Amino acid sequence: MYCRKIFLLVAVLIQSVCLFAQSNLDSILYDFHHRPDRVLVAAHRAPHVNHPENSIPAIREAIDMGVDIIELDVRETKDGVLVVIHDKTVDRTTTGKGLVAEMTYAELEQLYLLHNGKPTTEKVPTFEEVLRLVKGKIMLDIDYKAEGKRAAKHTARLLRKTKIENQCLFFLYDYKDAPALVKLNKRLQFLCRAYNREDVDGILRLPYAVPAIHGDDKFYTDSLMGVIRSKGKRVWMNALGKYDQIERTQPGKGFEKLLLLGHTNIIQTDLPAELIAWLRSKGKHR
Repeated sequence: MYCRKIFLLVAVLIQSVCLFAQSNLDSILYDFHHRPDRVLVAAHRAPHVNHPENSIPAIREAIDMGVDIIELDVRETKDGVLVVIHDKTVDRTTTGKGLVAEMTYAELEQLYLLHNGKPTTEKVPTFEEVLRLVKGKIMLDIDYKAEGKRAAKHTARLLRKTKIENQCLFFLYDYKDAPALVKLNKRLQFLCRAYNREDVDGILRLPYAVPAIHGDDKFYTDSLMGVIRSKGKRVWMNALGKYDQIERTQPGKGFEKLLLLGHTNIIQTDLPAELIAWLRSKGKHR
């Protein structure tokens, strides 16, 4: 009887955790689609102050922290395995040397991720591993850096297999790549990078799901971003670099300066914990 009670208690706890994770994603998606007044936080390469960038522990920390979107980088190994790593080479982020595209997954598995230049026990995760971890928990921005049709087909197939498209944004450096990708997976949602007014006009004409446009303060104008917002799209801006650096030396000032670009309602940052706390203090995050 005692063992049965323990078993039931554990089952209830597991169910509660699962429901919490699911309800958290539901809240994120509701805000994403229905609360343009709320600013969503995107963690660049997942939070990497305490863990290696693009690592499983960093992703878990983002989920626990209340981050809305994790930005991750996807590349392909020599033998066709999709992995999550930023650089073309493994030199900066792992204990190894060489190009990701010229290494087999078995070779990559022998390496360990670095954090602050020191080896950890963490390995480069596969894209499928990450998809299964984030499913039902958090939105994902896929910064797709793999090349060739094989990788594109594999990526589209994995998203379809895990049925995760509703919580993913497929980042496009060139919005004109959208039609080819939609042929591989009709449920894809895109985050399109715009570099000028003409790009914005082209993106807004796309007949696909583009819920957010990645802007640039070099061509930011209230009138142009107002057009984007009037079409029901979110405006994604980066705090990376200038604004994050201001924030490190003058807490609150960097984010405040970025939000003077008034139509911004997704911010990508290397300081997600600080941004969430600041936004909540202003009533701009749940």
